Amino acid sequence: MKTKIQACIIDDEQHGREYIALLLENEFPEIQIDFQASSVEETFVYLTRNSPDILFLDIQLNDGTAFDLLSNFKDLSSQIIFITAYEHFAIQAIKNGATDYLLKPIKKMDFIIAVNKALENLKKNKTTANTGSLQHNKISLPTLQGFKRFNLSDIVRCEADSSYTIFHLTDKSRIMVSKTLHDFEETLIEHNFFRIHHKHLINLDHLQEYIKGKGGQVVMSDCSVLDVSVRKKNDFLNKIEIMD
Repeated sequence: MKTKIQACIIDDEQHGREYIALLLENEFPEIQIDFQASSVEETFVYLTRNSPDILFLDIQLNDGTAFDLLSNFKDLSSQIIFITAYEHFAIQAIKNGATDYLLKPIKKMDFIIAVNKALENLKKNKTTANTGSLQHNKISLPTLQGFKRFNLSDIVRCEADSSYTIFHLTDKSRIMVSKTLHDFEETLIEHNFFRIHHKHLINLDHLQEYIKGKGGQVVMSDCSVLDVSVRKKNDFLNKIEIMD
C-alpha cells in the first residue's frame, strides 16, 4: 500500500524535470517522485502499469503531444498538471481534464498553487462516503436518491465508461457510479477481483470459462464475454493458477 503521494514528471527538457523535482523536494516533501521521462513512448509504457497520484505533463514532447498520450488512457485517475510554453494550449488542456496548467518558465508560486489544488482533489477523492466503502463484504454505491448496499458476491463485473463505472449485478441490474474504475480497483482487488482490461474489472468468483487467444477472453456467470488485454494475460493466468 502506498505511504506517500506518487508523482510522475514528463518533460522533454532535463532542466525542466530537475526544476520540478527541486520544487517538490523543497515545498512538498510528502510527494515522492516515482518516474521521470522525456517522451510519449516512455510515458505510455509507464502508465500502462502504473497510476501516479499527480502527473506533471509537458504538452509538447519530441515524439508527440500529451493529448496523443492521454487519448490511450480514458480512465486515468491522476491529477494532471500540464506544462506548456504556449498559452493557446490552455483550453485543450482543460478539456483533457487538467487539474491546472503551468506556463514556462514555471513560477514558484504558480507551481505551489497548482500542486495544492491537486492535493486537495486527491483528498476529496479519498472520501469514502460516496465512493463505495467496504464493510463486512458489502459495498455502498451512490444513487440519485442516496446510496444502496450490495454484497460483493452480487457483483459480477465492473465496466469503465469514461469517467463512470457500471456495476453489473447477478440479478442482471446495473448501477452506474460517477467514479472511474480505478477508484474502485485498489479496494476490490483485495476481495478476489481482477482487472483483465482497461475497461473490465471482474469478480473471479463469477468466472466461468477462459478462451485462449492473443490475450484471450473470459466468460462470466452473466454470459458476458470479455476481452483480456495482452499485457494482463500472464498475470491473470497466474492468478487463476494460484486459485486452483
